[in-house]
Amino acid sequence: MPNPKRLKGNAASQPAPEKKGGSTHIEEPVPFDDNKFAKVARENWLQAKNKATVAVKDEVLRTELWDPLVKDAFSTKSLAALESLQALESYLWPGFSDEASDWHVLLIVALLNIKRRERLETWEIFEQRPLDFSAFFKRVLALSLDRLLPMPIRIQVLYFIIYAFQSLDCTIVRKECVPLVAISIWHNLSTQSKREAKLSQEPHLKKAWRAAHKRYDSGDDGTKARLLFERTWFTNLSLEFLDLVYAERRPSSHVHYCERFIELLADLQSQLPTRRYINTLVQDLHIIPALKLSPMFSDEDNSLLRELHVLLSHYTHFTIDDQTGVQLSKTEAYDRHCASLARLQRASLKHFKSKLTVLALGNYGSIDRRHELQPLLETLTDVELEKLASVLNLRTSYPELASLHLGRPLIMEAVLSAFERRRTFQDIARDMSIVPTEQSLFENSLLRADEYDGSHPLALPKLNLQYLSVGDFLWRAMFLYRCESFYGIRSDIEKVLSRLRPESKKPGETTFGGSSKMALPISRPAIMEVVPALVGDDKPSVVKAEISVDLRRLSPSVRREWESLRPDDVIFLLAIDASKAKQANGSRGDSVAEKNGLLAVRTAEVVHVGDDQGKFTRDRPARAERHNRSPVRRIQIRLDPKTYKDDQENVEHGKPDVYEKINVVVRRASRENNFKRVLESIRSLALSDVPLAPWLHEVFLGYGDPAGATYKQLRNRIKKVDFRDTFLDWQHLVESLPGKIIEPSEDASGSFPPPYVLASADKAVESIPGKSSKKRRRDAEPALIAEVETLRVSTYKPPNNGPYPTDAPKLNTVRFTPAQIEAITSGSQPGLTVIVGPPGTGKTDVATQIINNIYHNFPEQRTLLVAHSNQALNQLFAKIIALDIDERHLLRLGHGEEDLDAEGSFSKYGRVEAFLENRDRYLAEVTRLAASIGAPGAHGNSAETAGYFNSVYIEPAWAKFTAISQASDSASETMSAAFPFHAYFSDAPQPLFPSGINRAEALEISAGCYRHISKIFSELADAQPFEILRRERDKANYLLTNEARIIAMTSTHAAMRRGEIASLGFNYDNVVMEEAAQITEIENFIPLAMQKPGKGKGLQRVVLCGDHLQNSPIVQSLAFRHYANLEQSLFSRLVRLGVPAITLDQQGRARPSIASLYQWRYPGLTNLPHVTTAPEYLTANAGFKYEFQFINVPDYKGQGEREPTPHFLQNLGEAEYAVAIYQYMRLLGYPAKKISLLTTYAGQRALVRDVLNHRCQNPVFGMPKHVTTVDKYQGEQNDYIILSLTRTTRVGYLRDIRRITVALSRARLGLYVLGRRSIFATCHELQQAFAPLVARPEKLVLVSGENWPSSRPAMPTHAGQESQHQDKPSDDPNMAESVIEGVEHLGQYVYKLTTERVKIIAERQMLPAPTDEAPLVISHAPAEDEAVEDGNAVVSAEAQDAGEGGDADAGSSGEAEEEKPSLGFVKEGD
Repeated sequence: MPNPKRLKGNAASQPAPEKKGGSTHIEEPVPFDDNKFAKVARENWLQAKNKATVAVKDEVLRTELWDPLVKDAFSTKSLAALESLQALESYLWPGFSDEASDWHVLLIVALLNIKRRERLETWEIFEQRPLDFSAFFKRVLALSLDRLLPMPIRIQVLYFIIYAFQSLDCTIVRKECVPLVAISIWHNLSTQSKREAKLSQEPHLKKAWRAAHKRYDSGDDGTKARLLFERTWFTNLSLEFLDLVYAERRPSSHVHYCERFIELLADLQSQLPTRRYINTLVQDLHIIPALKLSPMFSDEDNSLLRELHVLLSHYTHFTIDDQTGVQLSKTEAYDRHCASLARLQRASLKHFKSKLTVLALGNYGSIDRRHELQPLLETLTDVELEKLASVLNLRTSYPELASLHLGRPLIMEAVLSAFERRRTFQDIARDMSIVPTEQSLFENSLLRADEYDGSHPLALPKLNLQYLSVGDFLWRAMFLYRCESFYGIRSDIEKVLSRLRPESKKPGETTFGGSSKMALPISRPAIMEVVPALVGDDKPSVVKAEISVDLRRLSPSVRREWESLRPDDVIFLLAIDASKAKQANGSRGDSVAEKNGLLAVRTAEVVHVGDDQGKFTRDRPARAERHNRSPVRRIQIRLDPKTYKDDQENVEHGKPDVYEKINVVVRRASRENNFKRVLESIRSLALSDVPLAPWLHEVFLGYGDPAGATYKQLRNRIKKVDFRDTFLDWQHLVESLPGKIIEPSEDASGSFPPPYVLASADKAVESIPGKSSKKRRRDAEPALIAEVETLRVSTYKPPNNGPYPTDAPKLNTVRFTPAQIEAITSGSQPGLTVIVGPPGTGKTDVATQIINNIYHNFPEQRTLLVAHSNQALNQLFAKIIALDIDERHLLRLGHGEEDLDAEGSFSKYGRVEAFLENRDRYLAEVTRLAASIGAPGAHGNSAETAGYFNSVYIEPAWAKFTAISQASDSASETMSAAFPFHAYFSDAPQPLFPSGINRAEALEISAGCYRHISKIFSELADAQPFEILRRERDKANYLLTNEARIIAMTSTHAAMRRGEIASLGFNYDNVVMEEAAQITEIENFIPLAMQKPGKGKGLQRVVLCGDHLQNSPIVQSLAFRHYANLEQSLFSRLVRLGVPAITLDQQGRARPSIASLYQWRYPGLTNLPHVTTAPEYLTANAGFKYEFQFINVPDYKGQGEREPTPHFLQNLGEAEYAVAIYQYMRLLGYPAKKISLLTTYAGQRALVRDVLNHRCQNPVFGMPKHVTTVDKYQGEQNDYIILSLTRTTRVGYLRDIRRITVALSRARLGLYVLGRRSIFATCHELQQAFAPLVARPEKLVLVSGENWPSSRPAMPTHAGQESQHQDKPSDDPNMAESVIEGVEHLGQYVYKLTTERVKIIAERQMLPAPTDEAPLVISHAPAEDEAVEDGNAVVSAEAQDAGEGGDADAGSSGEAEEEKPSLGFVKEGD
């Protein structure tokens, strides 16, 4: 590899200035007008006509770009400013060539790093020029070894390499990275004997080694130079790292570089493809022991370096076979450890018998700890110790390239490190505390995550593309979920402390100057009971305590929230001493907790809440006497036993008793407070044999064939599937299976109606005549006849289920598209099915049909239905209820079932009640049946007596009738006369046996009647256990484990209740997961592992529905979201791995013109026919010229966006504009339920709600259906969307194209976007999305003289037609276009229109008309059927829609907003 071009020393060689204070978000680029690179960008690339052939000038690179960045020490802000000007996409990469300078290469590296830190697409920029990218990558690798480069620049290069190794799913990147970690790097092992020993472990290793030798020997000089560079690159980089950590001079930039290098090592060690050969070399180079003894490691300021060392050590010594990838059990890991100790003992006995006899003859348990082994080895001299290391195949010297010398301390540490017994990941998981204390909440590693801005690594495991084992994944998930949970808990506690405002007038006493609805002052808890430890444990099994809270000063709603605390809810006990609070001095280390005197945090679980008399507050008598009860509540709690034990030990050692100082109790919102149960579920899985299906194991870990888990690759593929009502007719069947041969069954001559049963018809491969050859000619076509799948179609007559309309099955009416049919076919088969559903493509319909097919084809199987949220689950469950599925087999677990729009209750206890209600109804039918056949006795008393009645009366009667009907001479009249249940079916809506029917029809009718009767006794047989079981809990558990066949729950409920459900012996066969891309990976995984190993047949199917191109799971902390990649879902990872995914390709939600705003994200996405033919799509939006428009909103009252509190962004102009548009639409008659107002920030959502409350709390307007953020609205839709983008200085997080995709795809008929055009239209990532938007006028164009619904035809959707139509005046003389100049203009327009409407309403209701002195006030709504004539809006009960629009989680914005918003057009005093 040639040496890179040198860069002269300059200011960049100086260490970057230390950062004062931390930031919780990555710095964003400055506005365009303030950007110091804007001028050079305009001159060189922004205005270039052909950006693909930009000429890069070295002088421009050096003086205009490089030198300013060097002056700023390559600060994030400067790099972000340059990147925002599209320097990478439009200038640096188009101008790259083999002759490019090092400045050119390094600028590309730095800008790509910035894009990476902002989570933007990067590698796709290079995909069209793979050869140039290869040359560029090799230049970067060469620069990474250049010790003359300034350290800040080398850090940029190393960060680029780290990112490259995290992107092995990208082909061009993988091609460059894999050779760097291939088997050829074993040339750098210390001894030949060690290499031979490693190669002999697996047969394939020698083969790979010989192949690498052959490639080298057969290459030319250039190839040999490249291969030599690749095999030595990692070793050279590692040796330089060791030189740095032992250097006497250790500036902060060197420490930062070493931290990044350890991050690279940890990443390489945490994935099997990169670990396979690297791990051997890392251990051979003694990197971990050497780092541990280094001066840099010992520096007390380098705590991050030490934490990264622990993480690297964990991965390096992870108990896995590096070559096979097999996870070692605890026994296997110990056996391997014992084998290494035996090798040490043999070497000691053979070479140092006199000095190491004790070591050689000791048992393993006496020598496998560091403190036991080291004294035994200290007897050896330096030479003897070096000889021992050499005998054990441990390195005793470094190459001459390294300045580090392997002395006695380092050799001793290497030997100890190689032979000491280490804790496994199970040991770490078992000992990891899952309840927070003040130490865990405020430990340095967690506080460091608060300050994460992307400039430094963190000692956190990452969720990568691949995992070492399932146990490794669970350990990472537990670690990160715990961190994220504690982050949220600490944030909530700090908010509470800020609101309580602790004060101290004298030492030891604390009062509170403020209040919080989430916290109450208490006296110290009383310890009620300490249950002794269980056998084999060292901590109490249960610790119970009691606290008292006074609710008298709370509002009724907050008081109810405290009284509604449920058993097992987690609360937090705080010990606060304001006299010990730290004075604010601006120090970075002083947290809110320290400034308020927080001494201790303890976690407890609620047992029950009682009043001052001990009565449960949930008891009915207690509720009835609420007005007579004391405001004091006594809450019985369970303390964490381990923490309590540690606290008592501290007291015994003279430390103060924590529980004596506790004086505050804190609660959290229930939806955010599930962390303890989820962590318990993850830990139990990590400590157990995870029951992951064998066919899914390798694909889940990210290895093997990505298609290996699909049904086409599995041996248990089902040959024949009954698709029932999936196809509507024969034409639909043929259209839905393109490229397949459809053959009717042998007994059918042509097409026939559904239901259809499809069977695979195996065909032999036709032989090709001619000379045989092992190689196929390049121009020869393959024998396609063998590759085309042939399906044989048969049918059957659906059984007659009875004479009543309720007996008829519910049929599917959706005409599925070919892609949807492909997804349904795959989901009905065993294996993994991944369905990508772009907006509006009907993935919920597909999921329900898959469930329907499984239910009817495999009646013995059970299906687990999982969704991200209660709302998504209810939508899916409502569609399942509408299918031909028996409701007794449906069960909905968890909260949220009350929001399900269905007649019955599908919760556990609701289903039990439904069973008992059905039992009573069917017993009444049994009584009626008994009376109809004259059977004496009380047969309808119970399910048991009904069963006897069936066996004694009904079955014999039917057997007698069957014998008559099967006689060859029996006619329909004879059968009708012999039918025993005429009287029972006398209330049928039609004659039971119509005249003129033949014998076959009579048989069918009678069989249908008997099926109706049989269902009665079948239902009663299922209800009988509920008669026997007495406890409600037993009934509910029996329902779950025995009766339910489709069980629905949210992913959070599954994570919380996994242990409880698995302990019941719950078994299931299939998992269908909706919105899987919005669920974190651990919550994706837990539903796959909710049954005990060895129970049942195991998992048969996994169906994941989602869209990885929309929003990812919500993670609060930037560090955990971006650095640790906790926002990764299993769905998105499988797509990255190349697992075959079925993409639904026809949308039926939005107008084609609106769909075009996001169709570019989904190649091949087209429109269903109805969106081009249905009247609502062909009609214009009343009062608007355009169905979508991007309206530019300039500064309002001299201000654009503002941030009253950190990260609480608001824009008053856009809020007023959005509400004014909403008012205008309501005045034209648009129903409020069809309008949603969306914002991109929670602060703007709060402001819009304030404006709505100020403007629209009256019957004329009412409130819209939803006022929420884009993130919260994913999965929802509405006819009309008003979207506020909020930002006016920079694009912000909307550069993540996933969010803008969600924002633009929520509307069906109308989308009106409010924002600053100059900001969003010039953003490179958003150009394709915003191109159609900016093609239309930037000012809102209204059409007067219209009401909703309009009869005006919509504008043409083709660009050419639209441009001709834009300026064409309306043919209707009563309609005129109005261009709105701004928010004040629109306000005046709406005010005038409102006055006219209210006058008409007032005249109809005999009210005085509004005047300047009498503002607009309406005392009540018009009658429901009352309409306003003369071209005015319909103002009916719909006008009172809304009340509380939006999300339940939204709080008041009063604290963040100092003043009430006001519209310029409203008169003073209004």
